[in-house]
Amino acid sequence: MKEKIVIGSRARSRAPEMIKLLEEKGYKLEMNPFDRTMTEDELVECIRGASGMVAGSDKVTRRVLEEGSPTLKIVAKQGVGYNTIDIEAAKQLNIAVTITPGANSQSVAELSIGLMLSAARNISSMDRAVRCGKWYRHTGTELGGKILGIVGMGHIGGEVAKRAHAFGMQILAYDVYPRQEFIDLYKVRYVDLDTIFKEADFVSLHAPAIPETIGMVNASRLQTMKKNAYIINAARGELIIEKDLCEALKNHTIAGAALDVYSSEPPIKSELMEQENITFTAHAGAYTHEAIVGAGVMAAEEIIRVVSGEMPKYNVIK
Repeated sequence: MKEKIVIGSRARSRAPEMIKLLEEKGYKLEMNPFDRTMTEDELVECIRGASGMVAGSDKVTRRVLEEGSPTLKIVAKQGVGYNTIDIEAAKQLNIAVTITPGANSQSVAELSIGLMLSAARNISSMDRAVRCGKWYRHTGTELGGKILGIVGMGHIGGEVAKRAHAFGMQILAYDVYPRQEFIDLYKVRYVDLDTIFKEADFVSLHAPAIPETIGMVNASRLQTMKKNAYIINAARGELIIEKDLCEALKNHTIAGAALDVYSSEPPIKSELMEQENITFTAHAGAYTHEAIVGAGVMAAEEIIRVVSGEMPKYNVIK
């Protein structure tokens, strides 16, 4: 009997290269049939009897994992954020949870720089104005010579630093583990979190959503920022208390923001939508052909390892 692998990611996130790898191993693939994230009930129905799962933005709850046990050996996440997976339940059920570090780093970093440029020049606002027949020019600011504060200097934060250095920006960084090569090559200066928010002209978030980081961008921190500063978030929506950011934008406590992620997605009826000094994208950081192929292949390789009885390379469960 063929091993069953559930592909939770929707069609646009499935690389043919990933599917080919799994099919060549003789696995029976059960695909997400919807152009959306599957619900808990839908996942419960298809996870029964599966040996592995490729997860996209799916919420893999305790109930889903329990329904998959004891056959389920691995949940392979396409990406690095695993806050949608119940890690404690997976640990108790002896199910590996893996990620794909580095696969989408360049894609997310490039979008982050794009958001930074859009915020600095208010590109989205001018686009809307021209479409409506108005000839509105926004007086923006250059990136060269400005201070960029990067919160989280992992794979993605490092790629942002490389690109920001090319723009002539000064780079401050906050991370538990400073990387000497970035100090040497890109003149990155590691500082504490409060210094980032006080001194940076742009703050770009690249931290995971963990208890220590959730809500780190709040009213008190926003009050310490420069009035001409911008917040960029292509990491996790939970890092920002959105009502506090909304007040800061409304009162011009800071100059603007650009967001790719939100506390609730999609952000329906958010007061942030009423503000002019903010740019939005639809959690699209990893949505490039290259990133989808890279993450898909890495996830498939992890499934093949674990289902074959080998140890995974990128298990987040310790």
